[in-house]
This record gives sequence, structure tokens and C-alpha cells, in this order.
Amino acid sequence: MSGLLALLDDVAALAKAAAASLDDVAAQSAKAGSKAAGVVIDDAAVTPQYVDGIDPKRELPVVWRIAKGSLVNKLVFLLPVALLLSALAPGLITPLLMLGGAYLSYEGGEKIWHLLAGGRKGGHEAGHDGASAARQAPGDPLHLEEEKARGAIKTDFILSAEIMTITLAAIPPGAWWKQALVLAVVGVAITVAVYGTVALIVKADDVGLWLARKGRLALVRAFGRGLVKAMPVVMQMLSAVGTVAMLWVGGAILVHGLGDLGMHGPADAVEHAAESFARVLPQGLAPGGAWLAEAALYAVAGLGTGLLLLPLVAHVLAPVARRLSAAFGPTGRGGHG
Repeated sequence: MSGLLALLDDVAALAKAAAASLDDVAAQSAKAGSKAAGVVIDDAAVTPQYVDGIDPKRELPVVWRIAKGSLVNKLVFLLPVALLLSALAPGLITPLLMLGGAYLSYEGGEKIWHLLAGGRKGGHEAGHDGASAARQAPGDPLHLEEEKARGAIKTDFILSAEIMTITLAAIPPGAWWKQALVLAVVGVAITVAVYGTVALIVKADDVGLWLARKGRLALVRAFGRGLVKAMPVVMQMLSAVGTVAMLWVGGAILVHGLGDLGMHGPADAVEHAAESFARVLPQGLAPGGAWLAEAALYAVAGLGTGLLLLPLVAHVLAPVARRLSAAFGPTGRGGHG
């Protein structure tokens, strides 16, 4: 009998340990997911472009297909790579994270430059404009749908890589299975959040149109008409928020990355400036003011980095990429070799 009680005590202890581990996983997942907020907002802002021009009856199936492709990107390809990176080359996590931060900063800087100076689009915004090019080109609707879905999944891979790298960097060292579980939870949760939001955005104007036509009450019909008119403004606002979020997250990644590499000056300067700003505010507003000032300074750092990268990408990296594509693409020598 005493042996059975001891066994039950062991089982109870294991159950408590498992519950504590799951609580730890949930807490780490929430914290890590919040770090990827800027990428998530950007993803939700740009993905609806890929169903623009598609038969309304096919919009949700296309969104579902892209969502499934996003899950494959995160769970099948990127999660194992992240675990191997953590186990075999943890020193590469910070440089890779900073590379993603530079990419986000470049995208945000490119969008700001295009807005202010009418510059030509680049970055993954140019990739998104592939959807616009496909929309403008007449052809088989099924082929158009296929091209858009493939383009969206390809772009999602880049965004998913950023999300998984940010998540990995936010996870404290621990058992590999716990890291895998946190990465999986964050990957699935973000995919559901992004593409659930995309589905709502894509169908919002259809819902508004239906309410405007079929609503029994005048107030309902007016709400439907207002929803249809509001959606273009909502999309513009979401795009603007996505750009700011990219600059904020990109700048924060770069500043903190420099600190991790031993260069603490930028991070200390941001912290000192935020504290100085908070001291001039009323006591109740100080914490929020410090956070806002810190976020703004990170966004400025991201914008500055992005603007510096624009000529490098335009005059160095893009020509090299075009030459490599011509040399090794299907029509180049490498394609025949």
C-alpha cells in the first residue's frame, strides 16, 4: 500500500512539474509573440493585396491556402532550422536577428522614401506588387489565383523567418522540447491571428454590401454603407501602422543587437533619453511616456538605418542579384548547365 501511495505521489509531482512547464511555455509564448508584433502587423497589412482581383467566392479559399502554406513554412521548414541553430550555433542568432532588423528597417525606410519622394518601390513591397502585376495581366482566373497564392506563400516565408528568429531570441535557454513547443505555439497563434484578421478584412466590404442591401432596419443599412466606405481608409491606416511597427521593431532589434555584441552606447542613449523625457511628465504618465519615447527613438533608428540601406540595395545588392539571376536562371547559362 505504501508503495502505491509513493507511486501516486511521484505521479502527482510529475503532473505538477508538467503543469508548471506548460505554464512556463504559455508565458514564454506570449512574451516571444509580443516581440514579433511589428512583423505581424505588417503581414496582416499587406496580405489582403494577394486576393485583390480574385472572384469573391474564391477569396476565403485562397486565404486558407496561404495560411496553410504559412504553417508549413513555420513548422516544417523554419522550426527545425531554428532548433538546430540554437543547439549548434547560438552565436549566430543575434547577427541573424540583426539582419532581419535591417531588412525591416529597409522596408520601412523604402516605404517612407516612396511616400515622400515618389521613389520606386522595392523590398518585399515590390514582392507584394507582384500581386498587383498579376492582377493587371489578363489570363486564366485559376492561373491568376495560383500565381497569387504562390507569391503570397513565398513572401510569407521571409516574414515567418523573421517571426521565428525573433521568437527564438526571446526564449531563455532550456530544454529543446520546450523551445520547440514555444516556437510551435507562437507560429500557430500568429498564423491564426494574421490570416483570421486577413479573412475579416477581405470580406468586410462584402458584409457591408450585404447589410446595405438586405438590412431590415435603416440603421443597419447605413452601417453597411459606412463599412464599405470605411474599408479603404482602414487599409491605409493599417498600412501606415505596419510601416511604423516595422521601423520600431527593426530599430529595437538593431539597437539591442549591438548591445549584445558589446556596443552598449546606442541602447544606453535611448534609455537615458526616454528616462529624461519621462521625468518632465506627471508621475501618472511617466511610465507610458518613457515607453512611447523609447519606441519613437527605436523607430527613428530604424528609419535612419533603412534610408542608409536604400542606395546600398539599389546600386549594389540589386544589380548583383539581377546578374546572378541572369547567369543561373532558367534562361541563363546556369539554367542550361
